[in-house]
Parts: sequence; C-alpha cells; structure tokens
Amino acid sequence: MLDTSREHTPATADAASDEPRGCLFALSQPPLLIFLTVIGCLLLMGAVHDLFLL
Repeated sequence: MLDTSREHTPATADAASDEPRGCLFALSQPPLLIFLTVIGCLLLMGAVHDLFLL
C-alpha cells in the first residue's frame, strides 16, 4: 500500500538549494557556451563571406 500522508517529509540540505535555476544558469555551462560560440562564429563567417567576398 502506498503511504500518501504528509506527516513525514524528507529533510533538505539547504533551503537556498531549493531555488529554481533559470536561463542564466543554463548559459553558464562551458559545453553550451563553446557550442554557441562555434555556431555564432560559423554564422558570422558565412555572413561576412556573403557580404564582402563575392
């Protein structure tokens, strides 16, 4: 039988760690930043090539 009572709740390590992590946390990850940098450089090189190097 499944116990659904709310009397016993597991203890959390810290109340501050329960804060939701937003978009800035996701963008601070090094692999994501490297990926976005590479994609941005490729787009920039393509744009410069199309604009100035016919």
